[in-house]
Amino acid sequence: MGSDSDNLIVDFVGGAVAHRFRFGGGRGQALPKAVGMKSGKTPSVVDATAGLGRDAFLLASLGAQVMLIERSEEMHRLLADGMERARNAGGEVAEVIARMTLLHGDAKDLLPTLSPEVVLVDPMHPPRKNSALVKKEMRLIREIVGTDQDAVELMRVALECASNRVVLKWPQKADPISGIRAPSHQITGKSTRYDVFMCG
Repeated sequence: MGSDSDNLIVDFVGGAVAHRFRFGGGRGQALPKAVGMKSGKTPSVVDATAGLGRDAFLLASLGAQVMLIERSEEMHRLLADGMERARNAGGEVAEVIARMTLLHGDAKDLLPTLSPEVVLVDPMHPPRKNSALVKKEMRLIREIVGTDQDAVELMRVALECASNRVVLKWPQKADPISGIRAPSHQITGKSTRYDVFMCG
């Protein structure tokens, strides 16, 4: 049975992920800074909305233990398949995958059972109104996982559970999510910003 996911592949061994792995900016990038990676400090991270697993892979490549939660059965299958292929490839990539643990389920249910240090939330946002052509990959992901209507609820659970911080990945120019407290600080990338909520 064909589906849109036939065109979508989780690839940790080649392509953009491999390039970022080899030539990325290390801990100086916006995401590692947002989750609190400093010299000598490598927090454990729960990626509550794993998607294609790229952010989790980046953090794991910098030494973090990362737990990935994905509730879409189809996306979870794609992730599991990509992680298995990367494990079989061996070498450095396999070492990174060894620091990643994939769970299937709803993060709102799982987070309270995990005692997370840092939670990363990257909800599917509604399509940008001024963007005529959302990247094909993003369109395919959205067709599989839909739009996260419960992002506010997930953020509230994350803020209750995280012992150190919650990081919300959000389009740079988008309005803040209403219904949750203001972030402690923000780290801004080119098209993305990370709203950081310190906890505890």
